[in-house]
Amino acid sequence: MTMGKKIGALLGGISLLLVLYLFLWPVPIDPVAWEPHPVPALEGDFAANRVLQGLELFATPNSHGPEDVAVDAKGRIYVGVEEGQILRYAADGSDPEVFADTGGRPLGLDFDKDWNLIVADAAKGLLSVDPSGAVTVLCTEAGYHPFKFTDDVDVDSHNVAWFSDASYKWGHVDKAMTEALESAPNGRLVKYDINTGECTVVLDELFFANGVAVSPDDTYVLVNETMRYRVKRVYVRGPRKGDVEVFIDNLPGFPDGISAGADGIFWLALFAPRNELLDTAGPKPWIRKLIYRIPAPLQPKPRRHPFILGLDASGHVVHNLQDADGVAFSKSTSAEQFGDWLYVGSLEEGKWGRIRISSFP
Repeated sequence: MTMGKKIGALLGGISLLLVLYLFLWPVPIDPVAWEPHPVPALEGDFAANRVLQGLELFATPNSHGPEDVAVDAKGRIYVGVEEGQILRYAADGSDPEVFADTGGRPLGLDFDKDWNLIVADAAKGLLSVDPSGAVTVLCTEAGYHPFKFTDDVDVDSHNVAWFSDASYKWGHVDKAMTEALESAPNGRLVKYDINTGECTVVLDELFFANGVAVSPDDTYVLVNETMRYRVKRVYVRGPRKGDVEVFIDNLPGFPDGISAGADGIFWLALFAPRNELLDTAGPKPWIRKLIYRIPAPLQPKPRRHPFILGLDASGHVVHNLQDADGVAFSKSTSAEQFGDWLYVGSLEEGKWGRIRISSFP
């Protein structure tokens, strides 16, 4: 056999092995087939703009990923970062310091009525951090499963913490892409009564349960289903208790954090616009298995496009905030209103931002 034929045979064998790997190699995910609605155009309520280029940005020293933001009675600002710390800033965003270290991955933050900081920690469960920075574990499991991806939390006026377990199957170390490719109903909405210590599952079979927001009158809770591009409303008190309905559907991006602001407005952070390949792969589980097998650097990547919507109590868009260029900030994961400021967190940036609501067009 000539050298050319040997090389050709070798390359043919390598190609065959590569094809067999991409299509037949066992994977741990079991993708669920589903049919996404067509992606809404960035026009009308979702018209592309650059309002979020007006964000005032604040660095997280030697750390990154300030997923959520909370503000205490003195106006001090708190963010949880990938390195496991919760940083505290002065009211003007200066003088960052380490307030606490959970040893995990703090995501959702909210204060209870005694000004303990309640933390949804992806690795450690639901935590409470007292004003001195001491960390106490409140809850690590509910129902039939321990928490694998405790995500967001909102505390109501009754001192009940409503929080999400994004997935009882995949933890945050597996990355959200694993859950996106499997797209299975592994998420749950959970409540923890701070007064009694009771922890119970409120709603299960959610497709990556993410942001949580309690209504101003405490009668319902909104919970995001990131992998279905929608927000659900769960009635938890009053005559409709137990009812579940879709609050807003077919969003133009991946819904992440949500919070209740002033005047009945809910602020919804979209992590990034939807990905055409992931939508195409929705009804084709074999494509999602193939994507899982390829190296992470070659898998679909979110665009740098921070995106926040203000929604009224009927789910109608009343504010549309974006930076279609993603110049200085991206991967928006939370939007929290305190006074005239809207605070914005990010999954991966080494900074968080804020913008005056009175400056909106």
